[in-house]
Amino acid sequence: MQNSDGQIQNNDKLDIKSLNLQELTEELAALGEKTFRAKQMYEWMHVKLARSFEEMTNLPKAFREQCTGRYSYTALEMLRMQESKLDGTRKFLFGLADGNMVESVWMRYKHGNSVCISSQVGCRMGCRFCASTIDGLERSLTPSEMLDQIYAITRITGERVSNVVVMGIGEPMDNYDNLLCFIRLLTDENGLHISQRNVTVSTCGIVPRMRQLAEEKLQITLALSLHATTDEKRRRLMPIANQYSIEELMDTCKYYFELTGRRITFEYSLVGGVNDTDEDAKELIALAAPLCCHVNLIPVNPIKERDFVQSETARIQAFKNKLERNKINVTIRREMGRDIDGACGQLRRKNLTEGTAALPV
Repeated sequence: MQNSDGQIQNNDKLDIKSLNLQELTEELAALGEKTFRAKQMYEWMHVKLARSFEEMTNLPKAFREQCTGRYSYTALEMLRMQESKLDGTRKFLFGLADGNMVESVWMRYKHGNSVCISSQVGCRMGCRFCASTIDGLERSLTPSEMLDQIYAITRITGERVSNVVVMGIGEPMDNYDNLLCFIRLLTDENGLHISQRNVTVSTCGIVPRMRQLAEEKLQITLALSLHATTDEKRRRLMPIANQYSIEELMDTCKYYFELTGRRITFEYSLVGGVNDTDEDAKELIALAAPLCCHVNLIPVNPIKERDFVQSETARIQAFKNKLERNKINVTIRREMGRDIDGACGQLRRKNLTEGTAALPV
Protein backbone atom coordinates (compact mmCIF):
# COMPACT_ATOMS: atom_id res chain seq x y z
CA MET A 1 0.00 0.00 0.00
CA GLN A 2 1.25 3.51 -0.86
CA ASN A 3 0.35 6.96 0.38
CA SER A 4 -0.10 10.08 -1.78
CA ASP A 5 3.67 10.67 -1.81
CA GLY A 6 4.25 7.24 -3.29
CA GLN A 7 5.87 5.92 -0.11
CA ILE A 8 5.39 2.36 1.03
CA GLN A 9 3.16 2.13 4.07
CA ASN A 10 3.14 -1.06 6.14
CA ASN A 11 0.37 -1.01 8.71
CA ASP A 12 1.80 -4.00 10.53
CA LYS A 13 5.54 -3.45 10.72
CA LEU A 14 7.64 -0.42 11.62
CA ASP A 15 10.69 0.35 9.45
CA ILE A 16 13.20 0.04 12.27
CA LYS A 17 16.27 0.96 10.20
CA SER A 18 14.82 4.44 9.57
CA LEU A 19 14.72 5.29 13.29
CA ASN A 20 17.40 7.44 14.90
CA LEU A 21 19.01 6.24 18.13
CA GLN A 22 16.62 8.13 20.39
CA GLU A 23 13.59 6.83 18.52
CA LEU A 24 14.98 3.30 18.61
CA THR A 25 15.67 3.59 22.33
CA GLU A 26 12.09 4.69 22.97
CA GLU A 27 10.70 1.94 20.74
CA LEU A 28 12.64 -0.83 22.49
CA ALA A 29 11.94 0.66 25.91
CA ALA A 30 8.23 0.15 25.15
CA LEU A 31 9.08 -3.55 24.80
CA GLY A 32 10.77 -3.51 28.21
CA GLU A 33 14.33 -3.42 26.87
CA LYS A 34 17.12 -1.40 28.51
CA THR A 35 18.93 1.50 26.80
CA PHE A 36 22.05 -0.54 26.01
CA ARG A 37 19.98 -2.90 23.85
CA ALA A 38 19.09 -0.06 21.48
CA LYS A 39 22.74 0.96 21.23
CA GLN A 40 23.69 -2.64 20.39
CA MET A 41 21.06 -2.88 17.68
CA TYR A 42 21.88 0.57 16.25
CA GLU A 43 25.53 -0.42 15.94
CA TRP A 44 24.59 -3.64 14.18
CA MET A 45 22.42 -1.75 11.70
CA HIS A 46 24.53 1.33 11.01
CA VAL A 47 28.15 0.38 11.81
CA LYS A 48 28.44 -3.38 11.34
CA LEU A 49 25.89 -3.19 8.50
CA ALA A 50 24.01 -6.35 9.44
CA ARG A 51 21.57 -7.59 6.80
CA SER A 52 19.11 -9.11 9.25
CA PHE A 53 18.27 -9.41 12.94
CA GLU A 54 19.67 -12.94 12.80
CA GLU A 55 23.19 -11.53 12.28
CA MET A 56 23.00 -9.59 15.57
CA THR A 57 24.62 -12.37 17.53
CA ASN A 58 25.01 -10.56 20.88
CA LEU A 59 21.24 -10.03 21.08
CA PRO A 60 19.20 -12.82 22.73
CA LYS A 61 17.70 -15.23 20.20
CA ALA A 62 14.17 -14.77 21.54
CA PHE A 63 14.50 -10.98 21.20
CA ARG A 64 15.78 -11.31 17.63
CA GLU A 65 12.81 -13.50 16.76
CA GLN A 66 10.48 -10.98 18.36
CA CYS A 67 12.00 -8.17 16.26
CA THR A 68 11.75 -10.22 13.06
CA GLY A 69 8.03 -10.61 13.63
CA ARG A 70 7.45 -7.01 14.71
CA TYR A 71 9.64 -4.85 12.42
CA SER A 72 10.50 -4.56 8.75
CA TYR A 73 14.23 -4.66 8.06
CA THR A 74 15.61 -3.13 4.86
CA ALA A 75 18.32 -5.12 3.07
CA LEU A 76 18.59 -4.41 -0.64
CA GLU A 77 19.30 -7.23 -3.08
CA MET A 78 21.95 -6.69 -5.73
CA LEU A 79 20.41 -7.71 -9.04
CA ARG A 80 23.22 -6.66 -11.33
CA MET A 81 26.58 -4.94 -11.25
CA GLN A 82 28.49 -3.41 -14.15
CA GLU A 83 32.16 -2.50 -13.79
CA SER A 84 33.91 -0.07 -16.08
CA LYS A 85 37.03 -1.39 -17.76
CA LEU A 86 38.18 2.24 -18.11
CA ASP A 87 38.27 3.43 -14.49
CA GLY A 88 36.79 0.76 -12.21
CA THR A 89 33.52 2.63 -11.65
CA ARG A 90 30.77 0.22 -10.61
CA LYS A 91 27.08 0.65 -11.33
CA PHE A 92 24.61 -1.33 -9.25
CA LEU A 93 21.00 -2.31 -9.81
CA PHE A 94 19.30 -3.01 -6.48
CA GLY A 95 15.99 -4.74 -5.90
CA LEU A 96 13.62 -3.39 -3.24
CA ALA A 97 11.28 -5.46 -1.09
CA ASP A 98 8.24 -4.55 -3.23
CA GLY A 99 9.87 -5.60 -6.50
CA ASN A 100 10.91 -2.11 -7.62
CA MET A 101 14.50 -1.31 -8.65
CA VAL A 102 16.93 1.57 -8.16
CA GLU A 103 20.46 2.32 -9.30
CA SER A 104 23.58 3.43 -7.44
CA VAL A 105 27.11 4.17 -8.64
CA TRP A 106 30.44 3.65 -6.82
CA MET A 107 33.41 5.74 -7.95
CA ARG A 108 36.99 5.63 -6.73
CA TYR A 109 38.85 8.94 -6.50
CA LYS A 110 42.23 9.88 -5.04
CA HIS A 111 40.48 11.61 -2.16
CA GLY A 112 38.31 8.57 -1.35
CA ASN A 113 35.37 6.52 -2.56
CA SER A 114 32.19 8.28 -3.61
CA VAL A 115 28.71 6.77 -3.96
CA CYS A 116 25.86 8.29 -5.93
CA ILE A 117 22.49 7.08 -4.66
CA SER A 118 18.87 7.27 -5.78
CA SER A 119 16.13 8.93 -3.72
CA GLN A 120 13.07 7.71 -5.64
CA VAL A 121 11.89 4.92 -7.90
CA GLY A 122 11.52 6.93 -11.09
CA CYS A 123 10.89 10.68 -11.14
CA ARG A 124 8.06 13.06 -11.99
CA MET A 125 10.12 16.14 -12.80
CA GLY A 126 10.21 15.44 -16.55
CA CYS A 127 13.63 16.93 -17.38
CA ARG A 128 14.09 16.42 -21.11
CA PHE A 129 17.64 15.04 -21.04
CA CYS A 130 17.14 12.57 -18.18
CA ALA A 131 16.39 8.85 -18.57
CA SER A 132 15.16 8.50 -14.98
CA THR A 133 11.97 10.45 -15.59
CA ILE A 134 10.74 8.71 -18.76
CA ASP A 135 8.46 6.25 -16.91
CA GLY A 136 7.35 8.78 -14.28
CA LEU A 137 7.40 8.35 -10.51
CA GLU A 138 6.63 5.00 -8.96
CA ARG A 139 7.31 6.00 -5.35
CA SER A 140 9.78 7.67 -3.02
CA LEU A 141 12.41 5.74 -1.06
CA THR A 142 12.44 5.44 2.71
CA PRO A 143 15.48 6.65 4.68
CA SER A 144 16.55 3.03 5.18
CA GLU A 145 16.36 2.32 1.43
CA MET A 146 18.59 5.30 0.73
CA LEU A 147 21.02 4.27 3.46
CA ASP A 148 21.20 0.65 2.41
CA GLN A 149 22.43 1.55 -1.05
CA ILE A 150 25.55 2.82 0.71
CA TYR A 151 25.64 -0.06 3.17
CA ALA A 152 25.28 -2.69 0.45
CA ILE A 153 28.03 -1.14 -1.66
CA THR A 154 30.30 -0.91 1.38
CA ARG A 155 29.78 -4.62 2.04
CA ILE A 156 30.26 -5.60 -1.60
CA THR A 157 33.42 -3.55 -2.20
CA GLY A 158 34.88 -3.99 1.27
CA GLU A 159 35.90 -0.32 1.16
CA ARG A 160 34.76 2.69 3.17
CA VAL A 161 32.63 5.33 1.48
CA SER A 162 33.92 8.87 2.07
CA ASN A 163 31.51 10.94 -0.02
CA VAL A 164 27.81 10.57 -0.78
CA VAL A 165 25.97 12.27 -3.62
CA VAL A 166 22.16 12.17 -3.76
CA MET A 167 22.04 12.62 -7.51
CA GLY A 168 20.80 9.29 -8.86
CA ILE A 169 17.25 8.39 -9.85
CA GLY A 170 14.65 10.80 -8.47
CA GLU A 171 14.36 14.38 -7.22
CA PRO A 172 15.57 14.48 -3.59
CA MET A 173 13.50 17.57 -2.71
CA ASP A 174 10.40 15.69 -3.84
CA ASN A 175 11.14 13.26 -0.99
CA TYR A 176 12.11 15.96 1.49
CA ASP A 177 11.23 14.49 4.90
CA ASN A 178 12.83 11.14 4.14
CA LEU A 179 15.87 12.90 2.68
CA LEU A 180 16.36 14.89 5.88
CA CYS A 181 16.04 11.76 8.02
CA PHE A 182 18.54 9.96 5.75
CA ILE A 183 21.12 12.76 6.06
CA ARG A 184 20.87 12.79 9.85
CA LEU A 185 21.27 9.01 10.06
CA LEU A 186 24.17 8.97 7.59
CA THR A 187 26.08 11.69 9.46
CA ASP A 188 25.20 10.53 12.99
CA GLU A 189 28.30 9.98 15.13
CA ASN A 190 26.81 6.66 16.27
CA GLY A 191 26.58 5.35 12.69
CA LEU A 192 28.85 5.64 9.64
CA HIS A 193 29.47 9.24 10.74
CA ILE A 194 30.13 10.62 7.25
CA SER A 195 30.78 14.34 7.51
CA GLN A 196 27.94 16.58 6.35
CA ARG A 197 30.53 18.44 4.28
CA ASN A 198 31.02 15.23 2.30
CA VAL A 199 27.34 14.97 1.38
CA THR A 200 25.93 16.61 -1.77
CA VAL A 201 22.22 16.87 -2.55
CA SER A 202 21.04 17.74 -6.05
CA THR A 203 17.79 19.46 -6.97
CA CYS A 204 16.15 20.63 -10.16
CA GLY A 205 15.01 23.72 -8.27
CA ILE A 206 12.00 23.23 -5.98
CA VAL A 207 12.28 26.68 -4.36
CA PRO A 208 10.19 26.18 -1.18
CA ARG A 209 12.12 23.02 -0.27
CA MET A 210 15.47 24.68 -0.99
CA ARG A 211 14.54 27.46 1.43
CA GLN A 212 13.35 24.92 3.99
CA LEU A 213 16.65 23.07 3.67
CA ALA A 214 18.57 26.32 4.15
CA GLU A 215 16.77 26.86 7.44
CA GLU A 216 18.02 23.49 8.69
CA LYS A 217 21.53 25.03 8.51
CA LEU A 218 23.17 21.76 7.57
CA GLN A 219 26.74 21.75 6.26
CA ILE A 220 25.98 19.70 3.16
CA THR A 221 26.57 20.93 -0.40
CA LEU A 222 23.50 21.89 -2.39
CA ALA A 223 23.78 21.35 -6.15
CA LEU A 224 21.26 23.13 -8.36
CA SER A 225 20.56 21.59 -11.76
CA LEU A 226 20.50 24.85 -13.71
CA HIS A 227 21.23 23.75 -17.29
CA ALA A 228 20.03 27.00 -18.91
CA THR A 229 20.50 30.72 -18.40
CA THR A 230 17.08 32.07 -19.45
CA ASP A 231 13.60 31.10 -18.32
CA GLU A 232 12.51 30.42 -21.89
CA LYS A 233 15.35 28.00 -22.58
CA ARG A 234 15.09 26.37 -19.15
CA ARG A 235 11.37 25.73 -19.65
CA ARG A 236 12.18 23.79 -22.81
CA LEU A 237 14.57 21.56 -20.89
CA MET A 238 12.97 21.38 -17.44
CA PRO A 239 9.21 21.55 -16.72
CA ILE A 240 9.93 22.73 -13.14
CA ALA A 241 10.96 26.06 -14.71
CA ASN A 242 7.27 26.72 -15.38
CA GLN A 243 6.81 27.05 -11.61
CA TYR A 244 9.98 28.85 -10.50
CA SER A 245 11.88 31.49 -12.43
CA ILE A 246 15.65 31.81 -12.60
CA GLU A 247 15.34 35.03 -10.60
CA GLU A 248 13.59 33.11 -7.81
CA LEU A 249 16.27 30.41 -7.97
CA MET A 250 19.12 32.92 -7.69
CA ASP A 251 17.43 34.64 -4.73
CA THR A 252 17.04 31.23 -3.07
CA CYS A 253 20.69 30.35 -3.69
CA LYS A 254 21.71 33.62 -2.08
CA TYR A 255 19.41 32.83 0.88
CA TYR A 256 20.92 29.35 1.20
CA PHE A 257 24.46 30.73 1.32
CA GLU A 258 23.52 33.44 3.82
CA LEU A 259 22.03 30.89 6.24
CA THR A 260 24.55 28.07 5.85
CA GLY A 261 27.78 29.65 4.63
CA ARG A 262 28.00 26.79 2.14
CA ARG A 263 28.88 27.46 -1.48
CA ILE A 264 26.24 26.44 -4.04
CA THR A 265 27.13 24.24 -7.00
CA PHE A 266 25.49 24.94 -10.37
CA GLU A 267 25.16 21.78 -12.43
CA TYR A 268 25.14 22.72 -16.11
CA SER A 269 24.70 19.97 -18.70
CA LEU A 270 26.12 21.08 -22.02
CA VAL A 271 23.80 20.08 -24.87
CA GLY A 272 25.17 20.60 -28.36
CA GLY A 273 23.50 23.53 -30.11
CA VAL A 274 21.07 24.11 -27.24
CA ASN A 275 22.84 25.78 -24.30
CA ASP A 276 26.54 25.85 -25.19
CA THR A 277 26.92 29.11 -27.13
CA ASP A 278 29.08 32.11 -26.27
CA GLU A 279 25.88 33.96 -25.35
CA ASP A 280 24.94 31.15 -22.95
CA ALA A 281 28.38 31.43 -21.32
CA LYS A 282 27.98 35.20 -21.00
CA GLU A 283 24.56 34.82 -19.36
CA LEU A 284 25.86 32.11 -17.01
CA ILE A 285 28.66 34.43 -15.92
CA ALA A 286 26.08 37.12 -15.12
CA LEU A 287 24.14 34.67 -12.95
CA ALA A 288 27.15 33.17 -11.17
CA ALA A 289 29.27 36.28 -10.55
CA PRO A 290 27.16 37.77 -7.70
CA LEU A 291 26.99 34.45 -5.85
CA CYS A 292 29.43 32.29 -3.93
CA CYS A 293 29.11 29.33 -6.26
CA HIS A 294 30.93 26.68 -8.26
CA VAL A 295 29.92 25.76 -11.81
CA ASN A 296 30.14 22.09 -12.75
CA LEU A 297 29.98 21.64 -16.52
CA ILE A 298 28.58 18.24 -17.51
CA PRO A 299 28.91 16.88 -21.05
CA VAL A 300 25.35 15.59 -21.45
CA ASN A 301 24.84 11.83 -21.61
CA PRO A 302 22.91 11.09 -24.83
CA ILE A 303 19.93 8.76 -24.29
CA LYS A 304 18.13 6.89 -27.06
CA GLU A 305 14.71 8.30 -26.10
CA ARG A 306 15.88 11.89 -26.75
CA ASP A 307 17.65 13.64 -29.62
CA PHE A 308 20.09 15.68 -27.51
CA VAL A 309 23.76 15.37 -28.34
CA GLN A 310 26.90 16.15 -26.35
CA SER A 311 28.71 19.38 -27.10
CA GLU A 312 31.98 19.02 -28.97
CA THR A 313 35.10 18.82 -26.80
CA ALA A 314 36.47 22.09 -28.17
CA ARG A 315 33.17 23.86 -27.44
CA ILE A 316 33.14 22.51 -23.86
CA GLN A 317 36.68 23.75 -23.26
CA ALA A 318 35.93 27.15 -24.80
CA PHE A 319 32.86 27.48 -22.58
CA LYS A 320 34.97 26.67 -19.51
CA ASN A 321 37.72 29.08 -20.51
CA LYS A 322 35.25 31.94 -20.93
CA LEU A 323 33.93 31.37 -17.39
CA GLU A 324 37.44 31.16 -15.94
CA ARG A 325 38.49 34.40 -17.62
CA ASN A 326 35.63 36.05 -15.76
CA LYS A 327 36.77 34.61 -12.43
CA ILE A 328 34.02 31.98 -12.17
CA ASN A 329 35.07 28.84 -10.28
CA VAL A 330 34.41 26.07 -12.80
CA THR A 331 35.25 22.44 -13.52
CA ILE A 332 34.29 19.94 -16.20
CA ARG A 333 32.88 16.82 -14.61
CA ARG A 334 35.11 13.85 -15.16
CA GLU A 335 33.16 11.23 -17.09
CA MET A 336 33.29 8.10 -14.96
CA GLY A 337 32.18 4.72 -16.31
CA ARG A 338 31.53 5.85 -19.88
CA ASP A 339 31.39 2.22 -21.02
CA ILE A 340 28.64 1.12 -18.60
CA ASP A 341 25.66 3.33 -19.56
CA GLY A 342 26.52 6.80 -18.33
CA ALA A 343 22.93 8.04 -18.19
CA CYS A 344 21.31 7.65 -14.79
CA GLY A 345 18.30 5.34 -14.89
CA GLN A 346 19.37 3.44 -18.01
CA LEU A 347 20.15 0.17 -16.23
CA ARG A 348 16.81 0.15 -14.40
CA ARG A 349 14.94 1.09 -17.58
CA LYS A 350 16.69 -1.64 -19.58
CA ASN A 351 15.54 -4.26 -17.09
CA LEU A 352 11.97 -2.93 -17.09
CA THR A 353 11.84 -2.83 -20.89
CA GLU A 354 13.34 -6.24 -21.45
CA GLY A 355 11.36 -7.80 -18.63
CA THR A 356 14.21 -10.17 -17.89
CA ALA A 357 15.56 -11.21 -14.56
CA ALA A 358 18.92 -9.64 -13.84
CA LEU A 359 21.50 -11.97 -12.41
CA PRO A 360 24.11 -10.99 -9.80
CA VAL A 361 27.65 -10.66 -11.12
